[in-house]
Amino acid sequence: MIQIIYILLCSTFVLACSSEQQECANQLYSFEFEVFGKVQGVYFRKFTQLKAQELNLVGWVLNTKKGTVLGIAQGRRTNELKEWLKNIGSPKSIIKKAEFKNDKIIDELEYDQFDIIK
Repeated sequence: MIQIIYILLCSTFVLACSSEQQECANQLYSFEFEVFGKVQGVYFRKFTQLKAQELNLVGWVLNTKKGTVLGIAQGRRTNELKEWLKNIGSPKSIIKKAEFKNDKIIDELEYDQFDIIK
């Protein structure tokens, strides 16, 4: 698998990290997600918001008409939220799959907080 290496100058050190292995401490990331399964009516959006806040992430989450949960997350610890969305979710949820797209490094956050859109 091809890995993209990002290099950051941190003080007098060069910090190199792979986007697939770990996140660089000072880098901001953004991704979109959609979670499939029993994810509506089980407080999935609320638990996603709480997890995002715990990780100091911003963005939003909403229920779709097709029964999925859709959202955007931005910040430094996005890989931790991805793992949570894929494998944990809210206590009564049953996650069949989680899809991620538009993974990118950003210069600044586009949101002030992590919102639930109704």
